Amino acid sequence: MKRLLLTLALAGMLGAAPQTFTGVITDTLCGARHNMQGHSDAECVKMCAKASGQYALFDGQNILKLSDQKNPAKFAAQRVKVTGTLDPKTNTIKVTSIEPAAN
Repeated sequence: MKRLLLTLALAGMLGAAPQTFTGVITDTLCGARHNMQGHSDAECVKMCAKASGQYALFDGQNILKLSDQKNPAKFAAQRVKVTGTLDPKTNTIKVTSIEPAAN
């Protein structure tokens, strides 16, 4: 019984609980500012992510990369809530879901 409890306790510590992060979908090239002349912020995010950047979340202070590189495209430059677990070593959120955030 003690082994079972110890195993369950260790498993709980290793598996991080999902969190909710709120911010704006951006890309790792531009970060918080988009300066592409003649294009909206959303167009800039999509083009930069398609080029050599990755979709990311800007939470007002940090640029957090997103493991999901498909679904963020429909939220480019929009305020969202991302649910997932953050890997602090890589600064990447393992995305469970993305949804629009209330303003």
